[in-house]
Amino acid sequence: MNSILICSTPVHGHVTPLLAVSRHLARQGHRVRFLTGHRYADAVRATGAEFLPLPAEADYDDRDMNASFPGRVGKSGVAGIRWDVGNIFLNPAPAQIRAVDEAIAREPVDAILIENMFIGAVGLLARPRAERPAILSLGIIPLGVESVDTAPFGLGGLPRPGALGRMRNAALGVLTKKVIFGGVQRQAEKIMLDATGTKLDGFFMTGASRADAIVQFTVPGFEYPRSDLPKTVHFVGPMSRVTRSDAEVPEWWSELDGSRPVVHVSQGTIANADYDELIAPTMAALAADDVLVVVSTGGRALSTLPSPLPANVRAAEYLPFDRLLPLTDVYVSNGGYGGVHYALEHGVPLVVAGMTEDKAEVTARVQWSGVGVNLRTNRPTPEAVGAAVRRVLADPGYAARSRALGEDIAASSGLAGLDAVLRGLTSQPVSE
Repeated sequence: MNSILICSTPVHGHVTPLLAVSRHLARQGHRVRFLTGHRYADAVRATGAEFLPLPAEADYDDRDMNASFPGRVGKSGVAGIRWDVGNIFLNPAPAQIRAVDEAIAREPVDAILIENMFIGAVGLLARPRAERPAILSLGIIPLGVESVDTAPFGLGGLPRPGALGRMRNAALGVLTKKVIFGGVQRQAEKIMLDATGTKLDGFFMTGASRADAIVQFTVPGFEYPRSDLPKTVHFVGPMSRVTRSDAEVPEWWSELDGSRPVVHVSQGTIANADYDELIAPTMAALAADDVLVVVSTGGRALSTLPSPLPANVRAAEYLPFDRLLPLTDVYVSNGGYGGVHYALEHGVPLVVAGMTEDKAEVTARVQWSGVGVNLRTNRPTPEAVGAAVRRVLADPGYAARSRALGEDIAASSGLAGLDAVLRGLTSQPVSE
């Protein structure tokens, strides 16, 4: 068995998938330590891992980013993205590196598992392989490996074939690195030189792609093809599969009898404070349609929903996905990577509306793979949602393509695939 160090920024959407990894590895008998923010200490320990706290300068409360980072208030668009990347993710890198080094000094480590935005890994990867443990990048968001065949990660740009597509990608790459993130790149170069004594090689946002292995938690059919895909990338399918739920179903559950199409809408459990982003427009859009709209508030009280609810809406704080998704005809989502894969696992087509964080890349892949309609906004109008849902219901091709990916997911290895990659890394002789 191995000694493993898991590292995550203290952000819920990054920590939560890694908790599943931690639990799995601990159950396999590995010695697992988990480095992240203080507020996740109990959740980490519940997986069977030892909790290691990030230093104060790398820790923050992600429940209220504006309170944790007052400087970001009022910033939006490209300026807001630059500020967030530079301050929330990049500035903590030196403290992250020190924390990893201290953990290794206290106890030898066979492998370090990092998520994409733990940018301290860029400094760790600058060291010769003989001077550090194996580093494995966990793909809990869409694959961000640079390629001549894809637009820069974060723009939500769809692939374009041929020479013109490659020319576009190259131009966008220069624009992204030299203009959009030029200042942040220079900041990263100084930070990494000061922290490691080594000059940063390449664009800091793709540093994790230099890991010894990348385990991407999706299937190839939901990721852009790359002619130059590194051999270090391993597609294993989603780590979490929909499991049997013992949750009680609501009293209206018997209405899901197939007599009319079921449209499920959710904003997840985090970005659900403002129903006007997706839930309210969906309810308004379909109020006169012969469909049953099933709303999940993600834990918020039902009294917080707009009142009165349309006659064809049924709502609950939580719903058992294992029983709901087989009865769902369209899933309306803000584009969370995990939720989208749950829908694909059951062959459910999607309507997606999300452009923040990694969601622009998730929703673009929904569009590219043909499993749904991408509204390309965080706040769609009722008219846009209604048209998209009706389009998906009318065209069986969306469901067919989702079912095909569901078959791929069912055949994929998931966390067992991570085990195989980990065994390969830790059994290889170390060389420069």
